[in-house]
Amino acid sequence: MSEKLANLLFPEIEHTPEYYEEKYPARKLPKGAKVTRLGPSPTGFMHLGNLYGAFVDERLAHQSNGVFYLRIEDTDDKRYVEGAVETIIRSLDYFGIHFDEGATQGEDVGNYGSYTQSQRGEIYRTFAKDLVARGHAYPCFLTEDEINEIREKQEEEKLTPGIYGDYAPSRDLSYEEVEDKIKEGKPWVLRLASTGDWSQRTDIVRKVKVKDAIRGILEIPENYHDVVILKTTGIPTYHFAHVIDDHLMRTTHVVRGAEWLPSLPIHVELFEKLGFEMPVYCHTAQLMKLDEDGNRRKLSKRKDPELSLDYYISKGYHPAAIREYLLTILNSNFEEWRMANPVEDYDKFQFTTEKMSNSGALFDLDKLNNISKDVLLGIPAEELYDFYKNWAAEFRPEIMDIFEDKDYLCKFLDLGRNDKKPRKDLVYGEQIVEFISCYFDSLLSHMEKDSLPEETEGDNIAILEKYLLTLDKNDDQSQWFDKIREIATTLGYAAKPKDYKKNPSDYKGHVGHVSTVIRIALLGRSTSPEVWTIQQIMGETKTRKRIENFIQELKK
Repeated sequence: MSEKLANLLFPEIEHTPEYYEEKYPARKLPKGAKVTRLGPSPTGFMHLGNLYGAFVDERLAHQSNGVFYLRIEDTDDKRYVEGAVETIIRSLDYFGIHFDEGATQGEDVGNYGSYTQSQRGEIYRTFAKDLVARGHAYPCFLTEDEINEIREKQEEEKLTPGIYGDYAPSRDLSYEEVEDKIKEGKPWVLRLASTGDWSQRTDIVRKVKVKDAIRGILEIPENYHDVVILKTTGIPTYHFAHVIDDHLMRTTHVVRGAEWLPSLPIHVELFEKLGFEMPVYCHTAQLMKLDEDGNRRKLSKRKDPELSLDYYISKGYHPAAIREYLLTILNSNFEEWRMANPVEDYDKFQFTTEKMSNSGALFDLDKLNNISKDVLLGIPAEELYDFYKNWAAEFRPEIMDIFEDKDYLCKFLDLGRNDKKPRKDLVYGEQIVEFISCYFDSLLSHMEKDSLPEETEGDNIAILEKYLLTLDKNDDQSQWFDKIREIATTLGYAAKPKDYKKNPSDYKGHVGHVSTVIRIALLGRSTSPEVWTIQQIMGETKTRKRIENFIQELKK
């Protein structure tokens, strides 16, 4: 009866599971090589969790000389967004996540495709037909109203809602009854005929053990729900599709979020009923953040813009900084390794699932920014120039003129980075533009006249006019500062801050106040790297012009 039913439900299916087993044979890889995949839905939104998981996938595969592939899981056509596949590939490529095979913007790469689930319908129906023929699946004709009635009855009896056991009436239909319903045109879904114990008596609930590479041995209740594996449209559910695809694509390790743990019993039974060996599951911790009250909460698409990968791309975070930060939250021993290996490429670090947290992974934007400072410090200015020129072309086209003189811009990117105690001023694109804006006339938006020291009130113009008289591009740093000291003492300011501190009534202020006036006149801000160095880069003509313009502002 089961085989006859299978032919009734799937008359168009001619292939058998054996056909696909031969078409997609076991991969010929070195011993211990891992095969991992990323399976995003094409919704047009790529988030930090996608990158977090992709990084684990990539490390596991490439550290073991294995294969990392991209599979597009688009069985939920309601969520499909046009151009989403391009968004996925572009976003991950930005962060240095590269696939060995899988879906691309053109033709698939690899011998285990198609790598897009919507193009694998015949494969799913072949295995569905086989399950029916072996008595492991059946057509269900329940309407939505009938399912709601069952749910209400179960709630009254304080039972778990679902279709199972006595609450799965279609499971007991005869072949003739099924045939009549199909002839009548009644829609149906295909359900798994679960063999789990549905009595729900807690004293006899059977459990299964599953090895999780992050969480160790998990003991979970077996599945007893007759879950849907094919929808009325013939499209598979995620549960069914991913089990078949992971098997035929010979996936060895499945990395996914902890939110999938409740579904694990279903997947265990599906692997069992289909006769497949289970891959090793790696359920990652959810990404968390601290709220205003110091409590942990899950990162939210609605509340937290930093969840989206577009946030980091549009702000101009360097991918090396993101990768470095992710490793600190992915493996507990990475920071210790980095301290011992400050200049080694992260590829040299031995990533392991055993060192991953199985509780919430805390995401800290401030820590990311601090790590970014360290990472950018190790990237030559010429490389930063190329990266940020490409970034600006897309996100800040109005500032492209600052990239016309590469040598000039690189000198500002390098300011203080090679000192004995290096400056760490660079964080990400938007911040860098703000940091260097004072060095470019086209970006200089304001002069902080309100930041002029109170101590120099009445002397600001005199300080600047005397400074212009002494300005000489051939002065070294010591000669330059000696002239500022002379201006200070001539106008009644202490040559050293400590002298002013000891006897404040003897002076108007100190040399630091005088140099601040010069800094604001030149750069429009009261804090910056060393003024002498900046003047050497700007040149005397631009330096004079800026100070003269500021004097005119003060005279208004």
